[in-house]
Amino acid sequence: MKSRMNKLQAYLDHNELDAMLITSPKHVYYLTGFATDPHERFLGLLLPRGEEALMLVPALDYEAAQVASEVGSIHAHSDTDDAYELLSKLMPRDIRKLGVEKDDLSVLRFEAISAAIGAEAYVDIGFPLRELRAIKTPDEVARMKNAVRIVEEVLRSGVDQVKPGVSEIELVAELEYRMKKLGAQGPSFDTMVLSGAKSALPHGKPDSRKIAEGELLLFDLGVFADGYASDITRTFAVGEITDEMKIIYGAVLAGNLAAIEAVRAGVTFGSLDRAARESIEAAGYGPYFNHRLGHGLGMDIHEYPSIHGRNDDIVLAGMTFTVEPGIYVPLVGGVRIEDDVLVTPDGVEVLTSFPKELTVIG
Repeated sequence: MKSRMNKLQAYLDHNELDAMLITSPKHVYYLTGFATDPHERFLGLLLPRGEEALMLVPALDYEAAQVASEVGSIHAHSDTDDAYELLSKLMPRDIRKLGVEKDDLSVLRFEAISAAIGAEAYVDIGFPLRELRAIKTPDEVARMKNAVRIVEEVLRSGVDQVKPGVSEIELVAELEYRMKKLGAQGPSFDTMVLSGAKSALPHGKPDSRKIAEGELLLFDLGVFADGYASDITRTFAVGEITDEMKIIYGAVLAGNLAAIEAVRAGVTFGSLDRAARESIEAAGYGPYFNHRLGHGLGMDIHEYPSIHGRNDDIVLAGMTFTVEPGIYVPLVGGVRIEDDVLVTPDGVEVLTSFPKELTVIG
């Protein structure tokens, strides 16, 4: 955490910012070790250039922040205080240029901060925070591996519950119960179980539809564990499926494997998307692969980078992201196969290990 603070201090120096104000609870945790959900109350970590950080927290979090945080100067505001007035008093000097998280602040909160501080300019600091988070430490990787371990156990238990007549939403309930049972904080996004023609909806909603023989069945699920996310998709055959469905499955699997094989430090993210897309196009299903290859994964289920064909950013060792090509044919069904990967100095480590060959269940 000290190293992260030092990197942000270097950014302040390089960009001639007087201070930065971190308001995202996840970034406060990432930089200090203190985790909380302040709800509507104000939470802020102030990092003045060349000086020690200080933190303003809701009064009900004050003791917890003192225990968990590495910040030496912690201040509290009650529900009857004006948190922004207190923030202005904590400012160590007149602030001309303040770095803020523009994607975290509502207009209302930004206006309150602006009125209290009166800086001449407000500069977005999303870039240095994104860069810091993109490269995972060994501890972060260990937490993600634990989240993957849990979600794969959950998926195994869910698959065991599949039989003709059980509904999608019943399977979702079973999966999310098992998540908590196995130690997860909860799902990292809305769990998806989609059957039959609904499996061709990349963001379909599970409902009371019952599983039937001869269909594709898609599971997309993840968990938060120790503050980090996992995300996996597997598609199964319920009984005997058509030859076309088998061909679709094989094309998606080939695209998944082609993209993973292409992952290494130094290439562009666009090249990874193209590796999967060219494989699927060669099978004749190019128009049915209608989304990006994947997304960054870590403290958020979707974070930097976005793995799409026009992203020329460079893949770096320590990055973690998903590889999830799919083919979605209306009225037939859809297949998506998603893995979580870690870029290593020598190539790639696939964190997910759940089998990917076409499996018949039910």
